[in-house]
Amino acid sequence: MLTGTRVEESNARTPIEVQTFKFDGQPHRTWHADLVRHEDSLLVLDGIFNVDIEHELIGTIASGTHSLEYYWLDRWYNVFRFSHANGELRNYYCNINVPPTFNGRVLSYIDLDLDILVQPDFSYQILDAEDFETNAKLYAYTEELRANARRALEELVGMIEQRAFPFAVA
Repeated sequence: MLTGTRVEESNARTPIEVQTFKFDGQPHRTWHADLVRHEDSLLVLDGIFNVDIEHELIGTIASGTHSLEYYWLDRWYNVFRFSHANGELRNYYCNINVPPTFNGRVLSYIDLDLDILVQPDFSYQILDAEDFETNAKLYAYTEELRANARRALEELVGMIEQRAFPFAVA
């Protein structure tokens, strides 16, 4: 069941590494999680932060925070469902990115610096739009890439407003 605080999982959990990059190829972040579901283009990862992380926009992500991560190999975004150590929903964080690649051990993607923060009451805030525009000019994003990012943002907003998967009242 994906709408609760944890994925009901089989015994098959595959450890993988997630790698994110900036558009110029520079490494951005790396972490480990367990692959708990791979169905068609959807991958669901399960992880628990083992250290405190300071995030400039959402504050401290405390050690023990649970991260249920949804990636689609054919979509220009991903969704993180953060839960406190007690299982209570903390928030959702959505990244606009180039569709990821996955080789069975490593999932990697290019982060396009455009995000959505979704609160437990499903109010949301679009973040980093200025960074996206700055980088679009700096790295000469094609019009196709910009259009894909805009469509991904619109699709995510629609999913949030409709409480569509993976956004659901827990």
